[in-house]
Parts: sequence; structure tokens; C-alpha cells
Amino acid sequence: MPKLNVKQKNWLLSGHVASGALWLGVALAMVLMAIANQGTTNGDELYAVNAMVKLLDDFVVIPMAIASALTGTLLCWLTIWGFFKFYWVITKWIVTTALIIFGTFWLGPWTNSMTAISVGERAKALANPLFMFDLHGVVLGGGIQVLCLLTIIAISIIKPWGRRDLHKEDPGSKVKAVSEL
Repeated sequence: MPKLNVKQKNWLLSGHVASGALWLGVALAMVLMAIANQGTTNGDELYAVNAMVKLLDDFVVIPMAIASALTGTLLCWLTIWGFFKFYWVITKWIVTTALIIFGTFWLGPWTNSMTAISVGERAKALANPLFMFDLHGVVLGGGIQVLCLLTIIAISIIKPWGRRDLHKEDPGSKVKAVSEL
């Protein structure tokens, strides 16, 4: 497969950075909205903020997480970086995959549940243990997501771990080769 030229790589890299930045920014906004929502006493405000958090999750975070993973895949495939040549690329893959799984199976459902409870119960939702569990999950889990995204961005910039030595010989192979002579 031919590699991208510099201009193509830069466009793809720009899309990757933009999707990651949008994912981070909106995730941070969602956490801040959930924190602010804990102090509200107005049921309509409670529902409106929860509905907005759900909207941001559905139409920004999810698409940007997918775009980030997709552009990252293309960058690995179509540039010299590869999938397994650099420790920093492997680390980004693991953390990104973990974040997408965590969002799919926990953060997203907690957000959806909060919205569903607040639409019917309005201010009474703040006395609902399931709502409070979901709210605390979104605040804590969302905070962890933001920290992980900041870490991914730092790794992308610093590239703290070098290239893997993929051609390192097995020490036993020399002994075996000599004994076969």
C-alpha cells in the first residue's frame, strides 16, 4: 500500500487533531454541566441541562471519538508510523479503545438514564438514588475521560517512548544457528 505524501498526511493529521480536540472540549463541557446541574432546584433546568448533555454526547462526542479512531487508524496504515512500531502509538490505541468502550457501556447509558429520569421526575430526580448514581458516574467517569484525553494529547506531542526494536534477535537463535553448523 502506498504511503501518503506530506500534504495528504498533514490533512489527515489535521482531521485527527481536530476530532480529538472536539472530543476533549465537549467532554469537559459535559462534565462541567453535570457538576453545575447538581446544585439546581428547578426541575425544568435539570431536565434541560441533562437533555443538552445527552445531545452533546450523541451528536459530538460519539462522532468525534469515532472520527479520532478512524483517522488514527488511517494515519497508522498510510504513514511510516505503523500500528506497532512506536510505543506511543500503541499506548494511544489502548487508551482510545478503552475510552470508547467505557463511553459505550457506561458513560453513554448513565447520560441516557439521567435524561430519562429527569424528563419525568424533574426536580424530584435529585432525590432518586439511580439518578444520583448516574450523575456521579457521569461526573467521575467524565472527569477520568477528560484526563485520559489530555494524556493522549500530551503523548501525541511529546512522543515519550521511542521506536520499538522489531528486529531484535532472539538470544537463543544464535546458539541454535551455531549448533546447526
